[in-house]
Amino acid sequence: MIRVGIIGVGTVGSSVVRVLEKNKDIITARAGKEICVVKGVVRSLDKKRDIDIPLTTDPYEVTDDPNIDIVVELMGGVEEAYEVVRRALQNKKAVVTANKALLAYHRYELQELAGDIPFEFEASVAGGIPIIKALREGLSANHIEAIRGIMNGTCNYILSKMAREGAAFAEVLQEAQRLGYAEADPTFDIEGFDAAHKLLILASIAYGINAKPEDILIEGITKITKLDFEFAKEFGYAIKLLSIAKKRGDQVELRVHPTLVLQSEMIAKVDGVMNGISVIGDVVGETMYYGPGAGGEATASAVISNIIDIARGGKCSPMLGFKKPLEWGMRLAPKEAINSKYYLRILVEDRPGILAKIASIFGEHSISIESMLQKSSAQGQAQLLLSTHRCVEKDIQKALKELQSREFLKEPPVMIRIED
Repeated sequence: MIRVGIIGVGTVGSSVVRVLEKNKDIITARAGKEICVVKGVVRSLDKKRDIDIPLTTDPYEVTDDPNIDIVVELMGGVEEAYEVVRRALQNKKAVVTANKALLAYHRYELQELAGDIPFEFEASVAGGIPIIKALREGLSANHIEAIRGIMNGTCNYILSKMAREGAAFAEVLQEAQRLGYAEADPTFDIEGFDAAHKLLILASIAYGINAKPEDILIEGITKITKLDFEFAKEFGYAIKLLSIAKKRGDQVELRVHPTLVLQSEMIAKVDGVMNGISVIGDVVGETMYYGPGAGGEATASAVISNIIDIARGGKCSPMLGFKKPLEWGMRLAPKEAINSKYYLRILVEDRPGILAKIASIFGEHSISIESMLQKSSAQGQAQLLLSTHRCVEKDIQKALKELQSREFLKEPPVMIRIED
């Protein structure tokens, strides 16, 4: 028998307990051993729960219990979770976690601590989609050229509904909160931090990059309006919050931001709360992974898959998939070196010569305009919707800074990067 302790018996932890019981026969057959949850950790013993396992409020009753084989960490957070997981590994216990924030900051320290002790984390990225296994095992013969992922269901639901119904961001966010797709404080999702944590985990497996969230470009979806969707539709684009990793020589771009992506691409068709991840390998070409990225049962499915792997005697050491450093190394590309096309929404005075002035500012910074729409506005103003040819991030940022100093600009411009 494999004895499991769960630290954090909330939505996901409770689902793990229920699924292990509900599908006990097939799980035992696949693992070759019975898997039993023998203890759970909760914040309060007063709350009623629809599961029947011994509970405690002390996580170290699980990490220090000599009879527990696998510690499942579902408590969330970073530093407290790190101390708990570190204690489990010091006690030579296998660990399964769904904690993306923990891994975004401490994955390399945990890999060092784990050594040959199984440490699995499939549920930390894209819920029920087995993207960790795909990158670490199925695509291990490939140089990964690029990863583009919709990894936050809250943002994808909001953007999908705004595109479909022409609704305002604030209105759709309130609906998402009412339906339980968004938290009461949605900042972590809508500002891109959740997706960034997931991207960093995948980047470590694909490229061996040890970056922290503050090292990469992260932008949220709060500034997107109906006008941006009108431009996107006119020119054949969808708007998605994408997590992007791109290999350029010995450097890797890592970035999370709203993105205009061609409607014909598979990732543009990922709708609602679903997640989708495209991975391009130099040998296999493009592979696409689609499914539920969150929710108790979808995440529990990934957690239990890791438990079964460990019960079978499987070890993946080191946990991030590299037995030795890459001889040629990979470096994180500076944010200012990002190379992209750009879309700009600019509110200006509606009078002759303004467009020529804007084109002149862009030209001085080696930026050329590819397409444009103009929307008349009230009080003698006009909305200019522009897209550029491919250019460098530092140049577009300099141009935007100069543009904001001009008297004809009525509000700060909005910029969205284009992937095609």
